[in-house]
Amino acid sequence: MIDEFLEKAPCLRLNEELATRLLTTALREEVNKAGFDKVIVGLSGGIDSALSLYLCVEALGPENVVAVRMPYRTSSPESLEDAQLVIDDTGVEALTVDITPQIDAYFERMPDASPLRKGNKMARERMTILYDLSAQYDALVIGTSNRTELLLGYGTQYGDSASAINPLGDLYKTQVRQLSAYLGVPEPIITKPPSADLWEDQTDEGELGFNYFDVDRLLYYMIDKHYTLDQLHALQFDDAFIQEVSKRIIRNQYKRTMPVILKVSKRTVGVDFRYLRDWGL
Repeated sequence: MIDEFLEKAPCLRLNEELATRLLTTALREEVNKAGFDKVIVGLSGGIDSALSLYLCVEALGPENVVAVRMPYRTSSPESLEDAQLVIDDTGVEALTVDITPQIDAYFERMPDASPLRKGNKMARERMTILYDLSAQYDALVIGTSNRTELLLGYGTQYGDSASAINPLGDLYKTQVRQLSAYLGVPEPIITKPPSADLWEDQTDEGELGFNYFDVDRLLYYMIDKHYTLDQLHALQFDDAFIQEVSKRIIRNQYKRTMPVILKVSKRTVGVDFRYLRDWGL
């Protein structure tokens, strides 16, 4: 199925061998530069976390990768099963932490909380668990958000978008699918509808209102090629679609940056004082 998409949009096609080598080499170097040997990944049963884990295994070996499943009581049983396929195939150490008790305890006081609030709370709860376990395992937390999600702001700030290193942040969702097939991610994970599994029957594309392949094509020409509005129209992109995606990119810029430090000194962290130039001075 991914080949059919890429035939329609060859601009999104990756050199799979080169992309894998670049990502695994950089991942290994960044982990080692930070002084670590091991990494930890939240494994949802979806394609993004599966690919992140496979890249970690390629880079560091299965003995240095820990996978954590963190279901909620409404999570799909198939997600746990798909995550287990990845665990069995890679041979990594794995554990399961049920987040139901702490989520339900919090929302007992707010029974009318929206699904969005509950979903965001679950995403942040999962990340706090990963960071706690990272101390236990002396392992860096690896991210699972792809480029499409980051540009659209489709993720929870300090939840699934948090990590120490993100190997997928420069891959569009279509490219995630391509590289997943190349690295042997189990077929059921590649072909199922993408979902954060935050509530029953939730899917990414249903929530976004458009499919990943169409938006990946648009983002490529908007971001990578700097096409003008007239050029995008010439490619048959609908104006309403262009405007919706543009608004999402602009509106969610704050999610793609570190917290803004308001400047009062001569050498502000992240502005005038930056690693590597100022290291040791």
